Amino acid sequence: MPLLVKNARIVTATADYTADIYCERDTITRIDRTIDQWTLPPCDILDAAGLITFPGFIDPHVHVHLPFMGTFAKDTWASASRAALLGGTTTLVEMICPARTDDPVSACDLWRSKARESICDYSFHMGVTRFDDRTPAGLKQIVDSGITSFKVFLAYKGALGIDDRELFETLRLARELGVVVAAHCENQELVALLQHQLLAVGKTGPEWHEPSRPPYVEASGVHHLCAFAEATGARIYIVHTSCKPAIEEARRAAATGVRVDVEAVIPHLVLDRSYAERPNFDGAKYVMSPPLREKHHQEFLWRSLAAGDVATVATDHAPFDFATQKSMGKDDFTKIPNGIPSIEDRVNLLYTRGVREGRIDLHTLVRVASTNPARILGLSTKGDIAVGLDADLCLYDPDHRAVISAKSHAMQTDYSAFEGFEIKGRPRHVVRRGEIVVRDAALVASPSPGRLAPRIRTG
Repeated sequence: MPLLVKNARIVTATADYTADIYCERDTITRIDRTIDQWTLPPCDILDAAGLITFPGFIDPHVHVHLPFMGTFAKDTWASASRAALLGGTTTLVEMICPARTDDPVSACDLWRSKARESICDYSFHMGVTRFDDRTPAGLKQIVDSGITSFKVFLAYKGALGIDDRELFETLRLARELGVVVAAHCENQELVALLQHQLLAVGKTGPEWHEPSRPPYVEASGVHHLCAFAEATGARIYIVHTSCKPAIEEARRAAATGVRVDVEAVIPHLVLDRSYAERPNFDGAKYVMSPPLREKHHQEFLWRSLAAGDVATVATDHAPFDFATQKSMGKDDFTKIPNGIPSIEDRVNLLYTRGVREGRIDLHTLVRVASTNPARILGLSTKGDIAVGLDADLCLYDPDHRAVISAKSHAMQTDYSAFEGFEIKGRPRHVVRRGEIVVRDAALVASPSPGRLAPRIRTG
């Protein structure tokens, strides 16, 4: 059924105005100051008075199906997509993370099959964890199927990490195919050496995770990647950038002509290193890579968002239970499953800690959480409110007050990294391709399935 949104205060990356929005067959077909509902066929109607109408938000970096040392992340696509929609996110982009021995096409097929139960739209970054003579044909097939970004790891030596020859060949192929390469940037050799050094003297707790991957390790990885991007001409997208030295390396490379975009993630914006230092192994809840940093890096990240030096805010959602999974690393921090569940909380925390506290404005919120992810990743029908685009909308209630808790979140983990955080605002209604999927902050019964979002090549 068509949808009419009345009295919408429409806020995009560049505009703020009031109008009515009419949506038909997945698409926004009309935006006018006033649309008379009596001139339309029967349709659903949402009154957006008092709310802020944003484009549906896009999370460009999540993990849903994620193997780790014999276990798997707790969310399924059913639960992750529910949590995403309740948090105002209508499109997710997942990292496909095959083992080095896996066939890339088979891995891509597996990850795509898991997403068929999603109720939000989705796409993927294809992880490249090996590059041999057979790799180009498989990656070309994957790109032709509509997945127009790769992911490489300059970390996790002996597992997902690739060597310099593989990095060069991946970037060269990406340039040839016109796709962007997302990258986890650390110096994997330094990480391995520092981990060994710490464990050898009995420093085994989660508080030692950050010292094994300090800021200079991340900055080294960014510098390394940018040199290879300059050599190949590839376009790169540096994920979960956590600290000032790493951002400064990316900024220097951009000034020389390297095509680079930088992502931050919500945990690095609102949590600091002290959380991972909590006693009685509680710090394991906050172990992620790159790790949480000293608090001064947070404010630098916020300033970089406002200045446009950081293009996107994602989550790096990687949900593992504290009691049964994080505990795998009780005696060795290198065995703690990395990741912080956050797919549901990103927009509310960005609004509360960013907009409400004066660090960013509403346009920046839209730019980093919707418009820029769509632009960088080629999600050409998303990221804005305009005639002809997908009718993805988040009708946001700025007056709502609540406290984040694992007792009420839709994610399947046994803890929340943001337990007790106050939020000031939340999505009241969420529309995905013209269908109301969240009404009055509750998921509607039996929403239709999400779909693989069409993408264009942007590399």
